[in-house]
Amino acid sequence: MSRGMLHPILLLAASFTLCGDGPRQTCVVDGDTFWLAGEKIRIADINAPETHGAACPDELARGEAATRRLTALLNAGAFELVAGPRDVDRYGRLLRTVTRSGRSLGAQLVSEGLAEPWRGRRSSWCVTG
Repeated sequence: MSRGMLHPILLLAASFTLCGDGPRQTCVVDGDTFWLAGEKIRIADINAPETHGAACPDELARGEAATRRLTALLNAGAFELVAGPRDVDRYGRLLRTVTRSGRSLGAQLVSEGLAEPWRGRRSSWCVTG
């Protein structure tokens, strides 16, 4: 996969697992970040709760649920990675919207309460009050 691709990439098959220690090739980091063929990809249209460095137990639980669901969605069949106006984020991750049959997998996670639409910043997933 090359950086700077402006056209969607149709994937015929990929088998995702949860990322562990060591080199990462094709695995899921959390509810909005995964590796594919050695490239780290951040889903551009959502923000999911953190699993690494979660601010509270509720965020960790939601983040783990989002991670499991993203893994299942990615393993459910072919999908496209669609580039947007920004190619990479400040961490060097490719920014892509992930779609299947014209529907955003990020929007699927939002509809299930496992992520929020990306608003240019992270929100708190911890209940206050």
